[in-house]
Amino acid sequence: MILKKIFRCLEVIVICSMLLTAGCAREAKETAKPQIKPEEEKPKVVAEEAKPEVKPGKEKPAVELALKFVAGDSTTYKSTIQAQRSIRWEGPLPNEGAFKGGQTSSSVEITFARQIQSVEDNGNAVAKITIEALKYLSIIKDNPALDFDSSRAKDQSHFLAKLIGQSYTIEITPAGQVSKVIDVSQAQAALRGVSSADKTALALLSPDAIKERHTIPAMPAADKKRLRTGDNWNGLKTFSFGLMGSKSYERIYTLKEVKQAGSRRVAVVEMKAAPTTEMAEQLHQQQTVSSFSKMFDNTETFTGQLQLDLNTGKVGNCFEKLESEWIAVEPMAGQQTDKEPAVLKMTAVRLYRLEKTD
Repeated sequence: MILKKIFRCLEVIVICSMLLTAGCAREAKETAKPQIKPEEEKPKVVAEEAKPEVKPGKEKPAVELALKFVAGDSTTYKSTIQAQRSIRWEGPLPNEGAFKGGQTSSSVEITFARQIQSVEDNGNAVAKITIEALKYLSIIKDNPALDFDSSRAKDQSHFLAKLIGQSYTIEITPAGQVSKVIDVSQAQAALRGVSSADKTALALLSPDAIKERHTIPAMPAADKKRLRTGDNWNGLKTFSFGLMGSKSYERIYTLKEVKQAGSRRVAVVEMKAAPTTEMAEQLHQQQTVSSFSKMFDNTETFTGQLQLDLNTGKVGNCFEKLESEWIAVEPMAGQQTDKEPAVLKMTAVRLYRLEKTD
């Protein structure tokens, strides 16, 4: 009876208006900057004590999971950051003109060269990052708002083309953290003064965007870098889903294997995550949002993998992907067998990927 009462009170037009208008209001006002609210991440991954399950006498030697830097070395990577949310109605609509679903998403793919300029005694490196290629796709309510590809001839005069060839410097730690954004002023200056649309390009050079692009979330903490197969460590990640609330996840990383790839040894780390209540106090402040999300059944998967070349100390590939789905079914669906059930379905996807291309 409670679910039936809630569902009848929940007008579809209100849901859709809140989700696709409130969540995208900023994007609708600034077509060139259709960004989804940034996620918050704890800056430091906390490692747990190793708990390898191996037989006595068969214990494999520990390996060092850490990035290695050599002054003058240059490597090319491709970074992909995606955020997507959608709302769909399945079954008969209570009011044909009331529902307007759709998908809103942003995808940024940047290919860059990372040149190590210097290495400190503690292993930290100063790296010069030069943008070599860029793809930017923004969709608002199923309609493309911005579609740029630096490899297309017709896009060479686009304002985002100004980013190609721009450089900035950062400091990276062996634990895969961006400890400092040193200098991005020249790149930012080259993008100012043309139009408000340049805000999209400037956003890609913000400290938060730079740190997200170059941080390796799967790396263990500096004091836990020597690991054996089966060892694990953990870290927290928080995502905001607008009116569906914020949710924190505990990511468990496990060193699954060290495999031989020709003359190289490659460490394979796998990640599985589950919701955690560690940030319950913070989430309590969003009680109204939480109550709204309780009207829906929620399923989700959050997985990832890291492949690290132990010979060179370079990342070959790293990705983390969260897929979350909320479903509300018409309360009367189970009582009226001759009626197709009405289902309101909402989804959210977050993807981080970094891959070596040379």
